[in-house]
Amino acid sequence: MENRTLRENPFDLFRQECRAVLAQALTKAFPEVSSSFIINLNKTPLLELGQLASSISFELAKKLDFKPLVVAEKLVESIDKSQFDLIEKVSTAGVGYINFYVNFPKFSQLTLKVIKDKNTNYGYIKTENPAKIIVEHTSVNPLHPIHIGQARNPIIGDTLASILRLRGHDISTHYYIDDVGRQSSVVAYGYQKLGKPRSAEKPDLFVGEIYTVTCCIVEIDRLKKAKNKIDSAVTVDDVKIAQELDEWLTIAVELKEKYPVLFEDLMGRISKDENPEEEINSLNRRYEAGEPVARQLIREVSDLCLDGFRQTQSRVSVFYDSWDWESDFVWSGQVTKAVTQLQASPFLYFENNVWAFNADKAANFLKLKSKLGLKENHEIPSLTLMRADGTTLYTTRDVAYSIWKFQRAEKVINVIGMEQSLAQLQLKLALYALGYSKEADNFTHFAYNLVALPGYKMSSRRGHYITFDQVLDEAIERAYQEVCKRSPMFSEEEKRDIAKFVGIGAVRYALIDVDPSKQVLFTWDRVLNFETNSAPYVQYTHARACSILRKATDIPRVPVAYNLLTEKLEQELILQLSSFPDMFIEAAEYLKPAAIADYANTLADKFNTFYGALPVIKAETPELCSARIALTDAIRTVLSNALSLIGVVAPERM
Repeated sequence: MENRTLRENPFDLFRQECRAVLAQALTKAFPEVSSSFIINLNKTPLLELGQLASSISFELAKKLDFKPLVVAEKLVESIDKSQFDLIEKVSTAGVGYINFYVNFPKFSQLTLKVIKDKNTNYGYIKTENPAKIIVEHTSVNPLHPIHIGQARNPIIGDTLASILRLRGHDISTHYYIDDVGRQSSVVAYGYQKLGKPRSAEKPDLFVGEIYTVTCCIVEIDRLKKAKNKIDSAVTVDDVKIAQELDEWLTIAVELKEKYPVLFEDLMGRISKDENPEEEINSLNRRYEAGEPVARQLIREVSDLCLDGFRQTQSRVSVFYDSWDWESDFVWSGQVTKAVTQLQASPFLYFENNVWAFNADKAANFLKLKSKLGLKENHEIPSLTLMRADGTTLYTTRDVAYSIWKFQRAEKVINVIGMEQSLAQLQLKLALYALGYSKEADNFTHFAYNLVALPGYKMSSRRGHYITFDQVLDEAIERAYQEVCKRSPMFSEEEKRDIAKFVGIGAVRYALIDVDPSKQVLFTWDRVLNFETNSAPYVQYTHARACSILRKATDIPRVPVAYNLLTEKLEQELILQLSSFPDMFIEAAEYLKPAAIADYANTLADKFNTFYGALPVIKAETPELCSARIALTDAIRTVLSNALSLIGVVAPERM
């Protein structure tokens, strides 16, 4: 496995050679301490400083009471130059660093041949420890369309699954359908009042309209009743009720104008109920208890919304291996079993008619705070498991779901927004408390920040959101306008086809490109920037490489003279290409999908600089032309492989 992996990873082969010759020199120069040192090598910031550097001389100097430079010089003198294959030379630098320089003719040949041989598989180094992994992602509640604020989740989840699958893991993607709870009962209540209608609209759009209007009418009814109970002694809570009522009445005006027929119809039907709020709560309790009529109703409206989700997800090529209903874990008794097991632990308490899990006590008793990266004085809030009416909360149900997932996988990754970090921590602690220590160790909450549109505040309950479909439609239309300007020679059908994969690719890239901990500020100037750091920019670069290679088909080929790739730009490109496997391994092992987009953009930048400075087809000699064509072909392959990882089409023409 190791030898095969090295042959697939040119830079690591160079790294291993550097490590081996330095280890030999260490044994020769300082045999008394050689066995106690681990040799670490770091990439250098500049080509002129070599490609790898070691700081081992500084560590040795402390032990031997020598100056680091003296130690470095002695180590370099002890290196056996006959052992070199990919190493050109080794020298000291600064006050004690040891720098290794790659033999570029040999290294260029190795790198370009490996890329040509591996082709579409280049860079995807397989792990020696494959595992069964469940990646749960998206899991938007079936209440309204997926909006742009939520769209980052499926793109991150799908990209993580792609990276881990190509790393050699057995990946299963899961969508957790959150159909238990008041929100699902609200939309089902409105849907039932309307007589379970069907619409010509996309189903999730229609369900979202019902949810928003029903929320508004029910809230107004609740707040009016609460306001009527206010006596002469007005409290702070009374003022808050009045303010909320005013806000909802304003929203009602908007919704009447936006959905006049639906609003009046629902208002007329809901107003006949004496207590709509209690009707909804009753439906929620009956659904969680598994009452047949409630089951049929909420499942029906949820399925309608999920059908719309599937249509949206298919546009960005996101699919799932399993759709897991939250209610199934309630009805099967798995949630009750988890609660019962927790009740047998010393971490549960009963207070104010509710059961709660003392997460902080569990963390302290099991000595987990340091392991979880928390300070010892950090107090973790308790988790309420069940309400006074006997219904469970989301995280309680998630405990049972997590146990179920670990019965099917060795590792679980939950792609969930960072606003759920506390709930995910409490969930992890509940697993530890139940004795699932190994499972909890292998549980990862992949937290991400939200997507923001400048000047627009989203609220699902108030119907203030821009759907993912709307964003995709606008991206495709904007891409079409750009393609028309840049490539007027294409037919209308070709322009539309290009616009589709450019627009969708632009959105996917924009949602991956930013570090997950940072908010994505979604602006069209950034998303569809053809000049830098966007999918269209990298796609256009890939198409440019393909165009060069098409023109090269008429040129008589001569053997590739790798030793002619001596320009600094060429050598930088070789190093960038050779580092793709390293980058892929890091992205997979440390779950860093943004690194893929960053790599693709950097490679595109370097290639475009190369293209602008050095001729390929019109190179000075046939031999140099052949070498640069080979380099261009390798760049095309690696750009395509990088884009494939993030689900973006690598086009031959744009």
